Amino acid sequence: MSLSPRHAVLIPSYNSGSLLAETVKEALGAWPDVIVVIDGSDDGSDRVVAGLCAEHAGLAMLRLPTNRGKGAAVLAGALWARAHGFSHVLTMDADGQHPASAIHPFVSRSQAWPDAMVLGRPVFGKDAPFIRVWGREISNMLVGIETGGMVRDCLFGFRVYPLAPLIATMEASRFMRGFDFDPEVVARLCWHGVPAENIPTSVRYPSANEGGISHFHYGRDNLRLILMHLRLLFAWMRGGNRERR
Repeated sequence: MSLSPRHAVLIPSYNSGSLLAETVKEALGAWPDVIVVIDGSDDGSDRVVAGLCAEHAGLAMLRLPTNRGKGAAVLAGALWARAHGFSHVLTMDADGQHPASAIHPFVSRSQAWPDAMVLGRPVFGKDAPFIRVWGREISNMLVGIETGGMVRDCLFGFRVYPLAPLIATMEASRFMRGFDFDPEVVARLCWHGVPAENIPTSVRYPSANEGGISHFHYGRDNLRLILMHLRLLFAWMRGGNRERR
């Protein structure tokens, strides 16, 4: 690992509406290097961001021609970041859920421990939907089993990843391209010996009046998560947690 880690904020976005520009502006206010990956959006949400690129030298925007999923967008951004000399990315959602005020503390912790993942552990407010708070507990319990308790919340997307193991882990698998990305990648990174530090982090859920948008489909995406955990548990029982050896 480089003695001088270089971090970028990575924001994958699919039809995030007006909240994308707000999120990007807040991120730029906290950190100078920001990468936005437009994952096949067709709502025009990237237009303001394109204008911001002319005003901020550290802002880059990538466009994927079709919607490939969150994991695929993160991988595209990670490859771009590595090619441009970055060693780490901090991922944050485009919909205003994650606090830009936490960017600097997370990056600082990563700079002190560059080989580790720095993972947000959400602190929910009163605006958090009940089904989303409690529905994630099953995934957290299973990933806790699969990682020996190293990961305290497997679905919260506000995280710092070291790029080298992140890219290697994703390129070694055809999975982790959609909503299965967040939980599966942390499990597999743990299996490959990447330490994890969990930091409590506030989270908010913008209302529809505020432009809040969710692309999570409870039936389809919960089925994908179930299949992902079956895949991980099978690998874990076969000794997948010894991949690092």
